[in-house]
Formats: sequence, C-alpha cells, structure tokens
Amino acid sequence: MDVKTVHGMIERRILVNYQVDPQVLANILPPPFQPKLIHGVGVAGVCLIRLSRQSLKFVPGAFGLSSENAAHRIAVEWEEDGKLREGVYIPRRDTSSRLSQFIGGQFFPGVYNPAHFDVVEQGDSYHIALDSIDHKTHLRVEARQAAALPDTSIFATLQEASDYFEGGAVGYSATAQPGCYDLIELRSFNWSMTALTVEKVESSFFEDRTLFPADSIKFDCALLMRNIKHEWHSHGQMYS
Repeated sequence: MDVKTVHGMIERRILVNYQVDPQVLANILPPPFQPKLIHGVGVAGVCLIRLSRQSLKFVPGAFGLSSENAAHRIAVEWEEDGKLREGVYIPRRDTSSRLSQFIGGQFFPGVYNPAHFDVVEQGDSYHIALDSIDHKTHLRVEARQAAALPDTSIFATLQEASDYFEGGAVGYSATAQPGCYDLIELRSFNWSMTALTVEKVESSFFEDRTLFPADSIKFDCALLMRNIKHEWHSHGQMYS
C-alpha cells in the first residue's frame, strides 16, 4: 500500500523560528539545497503541530487519528529543470504516534522518531516540551499570543512572515539513504497566522554549537496557526 493523500485538521501549529548565518546553513544542507534568504538572512526552526482526524482521503475524518509532532526545518531553495524551487529541508521528525513511526518512511514520507510530549494550553498561553526516546531531541517552548511580531524579527510585518512560510509547502525529509529525500506537500485550505510572544525556548538542535556557533544564530519569532483544514500529499522521493 502506498498512501498518497491524507486529510484532517491542524488543531495547532507553532513555528519557532531562528535567524541563521547563510554560510552556516549552507554547510549543514545537503545538495541540491541552498538557504532561502529573507533580507540576506537564512531561516530555520521547529514546527510543533497537533494533528487530528488524520485519515486517508476516502475515509471520513471521524475515524481519523490524532498526534503531537515536531519537525526541524530549514527554509531552502534549489534549481530544478531550469527553475528556482522553494520548500523546507527536514533533517529530523519526532512524534507521539506509534502508527506514524510504523508507516513513516515505508508507506508515507518521512522517518518519525518516538518522543514524549508534554503539552499544556490555557487560554492564549502555550507550553510544549518534548524529549525523544533516543535522547537526541529536547525542545521546550513557552509562549502566549501577541498582537505583533517582536521588533527584533527579520520580518517587517506579520504578512511578510506568513507569505514566506506559505511558500515552503513542500518538505524534503532526510532518509536513511544519503542523497534520497521523501517528498510531502502540505495543502492548507484556510491559511492564517498570528504572532506569539515567546517567554522561554530551549532546543538541543539549535543550541548545538558544533553546528551553530554562538554568533551565527539567534531567535527570531514564533507564529501560531489554529484549526486549519488540510491535506498531505505524497510525491515519492527525490535523489540528489
């Protein structure tokens, strides 16, 4: 069975974003990817997403599954058939779902690592923490809804940020085979973002100074999406 399309609801999606030196990202990214810049700066981060009613296209959502998930992402672009493409490169995925762990990389794009999630949502406040079973990923975010982006953000407006991330709808996930990437496309039917004020953020990946020297990275902003009807479309694999 090759699962091509899954539909459902994004109950909550938080994008935690960092400004990163483009050369540092270029050293991390595999070919053919290059950093997608905004005002001369690279962008990377983590997507913290709670999915519900996830099911095959022909199965009613009432029979779908729910899960907490995290994906580390780097905004990228590359040339293909003479055209400049854009999307995100995903070096790591973590999930609370055993089913996602089982089908990921076999019947549906992406390898999913098992993790414990601690999630508390109260009003406009969010606390999300995860620790992976293999001890390779730790993440903690405490945030609340805000009226605007922080003044230190590389994005001039919330709309500019929304447009930038909407362009990264196609994700290229690392696999066990070097140079082979699983392709998945997110199609959102009611795209809308609001800003978050982050009170605390911890990331084992972005705080790894062997990858990101201290002067090469800094927190930029966080964005929130709620109740987004969507579909995930599998597009097979790409070989560099």
